[in-house]
Amino acid sequence: MVNALVEIDENTNRVLNIVKAKYGLRDKGEAIELVVREYIDYEDEPELKPEFIKKMAEISGQKSILVRDFASRYGLKASQKGAHRQPLRPYIQDRPRKKVC
Repeated sequence: MVNALVEIDENTNRVLNIVKAKYGLRDKGEAIELVVREYIDYEDEPELKPEFIKKMAEISGQKSILVRDFASRYGLKASQKGAHRQPLRPYIQDRPRKKVC
């Protein structure tokens, strides 16, 4: 077990107190551990979960359908084709990058 002295804002403190009370935990350390465990479960890569592997195996066994013109196949008007599309490249280049620690 590692001991750590951390500074948290007032809102985070309130949330930890709520988690602590809701789950009957002894201290905020246990509340932090619970929140981190839940985050890990939530963010876990789907390809690592057995359910995901099973679902992908079922899908890969299905017969595929060749669609040459999506708009005509699904009854879209010609004016709707690509009307919603905007180039993605400028958005990716202009957005601020997140710092990874």
